[in-house]
Amino acid sequence: MSIVTGFTFNAFQENTYIIKDEKTDRSVIIDPGCHSEEEKQEILTHIKDNHLDISAIINTHCHADHVFGNAFLKQRFPDAPLCIHKGELIVLESYPAFAAMYGIPAEPSPKPDQYFEDGEIFTFGETKLKVFFTPGHSPASLSFYNEEDGYIIGGDVLFRQSIGRTDLPGGDYATLITSIKNHFLSLPDNVVVYSGHGPDTTIGFERRNNPFLNQ
Repeated sequence: MSIVTGFTFNAFQENTYIIKDEKTDRSVIIDPGCHSEEEKQEILTHIKDNHLDISAIINTHCHADHVFGNAFLKQRFPDAPLCIHKGELIVLESYPAFAAMYGIPAEPSPKPDQYFEDGEIFTFGETKLKVFFTPGHSPASLSFYNEEDGYIIGGDVLFRQSIGRTDLPGGDYATLITSIKNHFLSLPDNVVVYSGHGPDTTIGFERRNNPFLNQ
């Protein structure tokens, strides 16, 4: 059994998630968007108060708002590998320049320690996440499905009654729709979708109500 805790960080109102394996306290941080000192302390306090053992720092994709906290958390948890898809490396390396376009200072991210591939299983404690390759919003975005507990963490692929934007470099609308149909809509209706922005939703609700999926 795993527990998902969400935080909303930075000027882009990005959702950061910590997944805790309930039996072992081993945990992963997904899309650390913490940017201000207050946000950094908030996530550290949560980790300390809940006695979490950080096993990995994971980016679903490497747009600025999802990686602001990479350097900070990697410094605090140096043994936790930073994990992305290799196709996102160019996005990760260029993100400080992207942030500067918005007048936001950004600390460069450390280099990734591990690259995920489509279909592999990432395990921490007794929790298993299946890796889905879901490009379209970004060149090589990943989503993480926990079949046992019935949720998927999808970054900026699918939102409540919306989808990720596709007008940034590496984005493509047709590719994004294909990713959603192949990897999200194939899941049961009761699967919870934890998105990169906004409230969570379910596969069934989006199947019935998302205007982008009913065209």
